[in-house]
Amino acid sequence: MGIKVGVLGAGRIGKVHAKAISSTAGAELYAVSDAFPDAAQALADQYGARTAAIDEVSDDTNVDAVVICTPTDTHADLIEKFAHAGKAIFCEKPIDLSLERVKACLNTVEKLGATLMLGFNRRFDPHFKAVRDAIEEGRIGDVEMVQITSRDPGAPPPDYIQVSGGIFRDMTIHDFDMARYLLAEEIASVYATASVLVDPQIGKLGDYDSATIVLTTVSGKHCSISNSRRASYGYDQRIEVHGSRGAIAAENQRPVSIELATSEGYLKPPLHDFFMTRYTEAYAAEIAAFVDAIVNNRAPAPNGEDGLRALALAEAALKSVAERRAVGLDEI
Repeated sequence: MGIKVGVLGAGRIGKVHAKAISSTAGAELYAVSDAFPDAAQALADQYGARTAAIDEVSDDTNVDAVVICTPTDTHADLIEKFAHAGKAIFCEKPIDLSLERVKACLNTVEKLGATLMLGFNRRFDPHFKAVRDAIEEGRIGDVEMVQITSRDPGAPPPDYIQVSGGIFRDMTIHDFDMARYLLAEEIASVYATASVLVDPQIGKLGDYDSATIVLTTVSGKHCSISNSRRASYGYDQRIEVHGSRGAIAAENQRPVSIELATSEGYLKPPLHDFFMTRYTEAYAAEIAAFVDAIVNNRAPAPNGEDGLRALALAEAALKSVAERRAVGLDEI
């Protein structure tokens, strides 16, 4: 039967994780909970699971673990609730929009000895992981510079912007984690510039839709990040790492990897349309890693501390934009 998992939240990301759980050996999608009963029922029916209220999932001794896919402002409370219930916890980022609330939550997790894994799925993308593996094998020497391009195909609706915490906390936070993953060294300072170039409504809500960030480590290594809420050509996801002995890159992925050559030139198919298809393998791999950590009683990664550090980088980026200067992490 394996590890019985409850999915909390039957929205877009909940559906992604439900699919990943159902395809993971040793895991069973046992229950689905959502504030909208019809959404919970539809997802549960798709995978032969049951529906249950959150309190029922917490009290059910059959449930070994939960995957939290609810709105951000519920994450910290749910982590604490299920830590007290003795369940292993996988939570989508961020834990909260407040650094102090995250710290308090992680303190509870530590005191209770709970298992907590954060949903930075890009670490599990096979292409990005191959880059990290090459770095660890010394194939490009010492890492010196990292470039990350992350551009969404279109801007989210205003109601999402109002609750997401803004571009640095909901979008760039993945790139902050990827920068730490590739540099393998903590960030010392952040310099960010941001504008509203895509949708004036985003600016009216106090957010940005276009940003460039430079991260610098204590030893002087740096990472540049390019973000946009609009890429007319598809979901743009690329990384390049330059080292003392060479460089390695992971290029954009396409649903079909072909190239057509005619007298008019070379033509490739469009990019993936968004994260649900681009990172299918990554979502499956991270859930498999979560289940493996439970089965083998290992500390999962990325963990709560990784979430805290990525959020601190987001806070530093916001401060940098506001004050038009580089911000040290010791200020956050």
